[in-house]
Amino acid sequence: MRIPVITSFGGINPAGRSSFHHNYRRLVIDALPEDKAARTYQSLAALMGVDAANRQHILDHTLIRKIEAQYFDTNAVPCNKKMRVASTDSPIRYVTKARNLPEMVPSNWVITPLANGDVDVQISGVAEMLVPSTKVFEVSSAGQIPTGFDPGKLYASRSHPRGLEMGIYAASDMLGATGISWQEITNVVPPEQISVFASSGMAQLDDNGLGGLLSARANGKKATSKQLALGLAEMPADFINAYVLGSAGTTGGNLGACATFLYNLMQGVNDIKAGRSRVALIGAAEAAICPGGMEGYIAMGALGTDANLMALDGSDTVDNRRASRPFSDNCGFTIGEAANFVMLMDDELALEMGATIHGAVTDVFVNADGHKKSISSPGVGNYLTVARATAAARAIVGEKAMRHRSFVQAHGTSTPQNRTTESHILNEVAKAFGIEKWPVAAIKAYIGHTVASASADQLISSLGVWSEGIIPGIKTITHIADDVHQSNLALQAEHHEVGVDGMDVAILNAKGFGGNNASAPVLSPAITRQMLEKRHGKSAMQSYASRNEQVQEKASQYDERCLSGVNEVVYHFDHGVLGGDDVTVTADNVSLKGFAKSTALTAESPFADCLPSQE
Repeated sequence: MRIPVITSFGGINPAGRSSFHHNYRRLVIDALPEDKAARTYQSLAALMGVDAANRQHILDHTLIRKIEAQYFDTNAVPCNKKMRVASTDSPIRYVTKARNLPEMVPSNWVITPLANGDVDVQISGVAEMLVPSTKVFEVSSAGQIPTGFDPGKLYASRSHPRGLEMGIYAASDMLGATGISWQEITNVVPPEQISVFASSGMAQLDDNGLGGLLSARANGKKATSKQLALGLAEMPADFINAYVLGSAGTTGGNLGACATFLYNLMQGVNDIKAGRSRVALIGAAEAAICPGGMEGYIAMGALGTDANLMALDGSDTVDNRRASRPFSDNCGFTIGEAANFVMLMDDELALEMGATIHGAVTDVFVNADGHKKSISSPGVGNYLTVARATAAARAIVGEKAMRHRSFVQAHGTSTPQNRTTESHILNEVAKAFGIEKWPVAAIKAYIGHTVASASADQLISSLGVWSEGIIPGIKTITHIADDVHQSNLALQAEHHEVGVDGMDVAILNAKGFGGNNASAPVLSPAITRQMLEKRHGKSAMQSYASRNEQVQEKASQYDERCLSGVNEVVYHFDHGVLGGDDVTVTADNVSLKGFAKSTALTAESPFADCLPSQE
């Protein structure tokens, strides 16, 4: 069975650029040595278009903070107020253009034509009207990507929804950080052995996507030809295939609410293990900081409102920076936005190409909740996924390492239900596996809940732990809530200093609406190298190390260009489009123009033992 190894990652979230651990380092910047902290500030400054010396500005305009004006004005959110009016002694009367009249004129309206296309309208009796208005939004906090960074300005975005703009940037960042050109990869790997699995969890909700489509008629506007197509949830995969990679391989968008990235990761891991794919690109993009989507969460009681945050603090001002408080006294989650992509290769291909190996994902486990009372409430499925992921990791690294050299990336949403249910799950699994104090990270305290991308943020943060040796603490809390189960957990505000070689395994955990539970073990680079050396031998690993030096050098050059403010977004519109004349089909293979490798057609059936004789 092939081993799915992580050979690149990239993206953007409220902490900055994902590649080369930059956004992870923003989470622990207060614990970094000066040289690495300075590089982190430089990375953020390059994104934000500011001077790296202005450190306080950079800190203030990253992570969770007050919603900024480019999203919407929280003090004046546009809305329509329904108003019922009635005439008294005389009809209600006004003048308007004939083209503004409703298609079906109410029976109690009298219309009199005037000059220049105007009409006189007289309404007798009762009329219902929608009056444009504004309201103060109940929530003013969100995890926003760094102020000043606009992915749509980096390429010809042409009315793309924000999630797709971020997805294009994320995939480009991943490709740049690989250190191997995409052409080099496709020269070795045939089309059908490349897969892309990516999606959003909530589709594209802004005005350029489904949000604009569904509100157009109610707001007196026309729907555009792009809003429906670009608004679909699987568009992050479709866009990457069509405009970044030019891929003709396997594709799909798997949705699992807040566990969406892990659902897509499962597809890629399984394809590589089974030999169906040699390269799998896994991603998620979510841009849900808009009144419509947030209003739905407010109605559910899921988002932490300003009123409830102030009540928690006994204050008349909102502490936006501390809106998300996992496992402490809290009142709801904080929405965030992010897009991330990860590249998986099978172990043999990674060694052959000299790809940098950041770790491995051997399994992803998904379980539903069984019968539920409420579709949004937690259930039993997450006990199964966490236990299965922990057992799978133990089978690889051994019981001692699992007990003393593993940590958890908790879902940690900052809701009262999550703090009790997830802590109980993690605590019970820790007891069962003999783990006395399981270190727990809850990075939504910093970046908010990025929904589909939440587990991608967890994965990339875990890779950062193996770079810097620090598990981020839950910095927004002052204490652990009384109803949190923690006899076998290490939950703390301060960072866990564990050393770059101190951990062998990270368990990623996600609990999604509807009973979409997923957990995955991630193996450290050191454990992954040990596995590869045992499988391929020392000589093969030495040859690989030599090839990897050049790959790392090319990847580092990309990072340096990013630090200097050069953003290399890949976007090929109307480029290399193929048609029927560019395809050659034989009984044995299919060849596509521009693809170095052809697709071999299956010669033997895997069901040969049960087929009737062919004579």
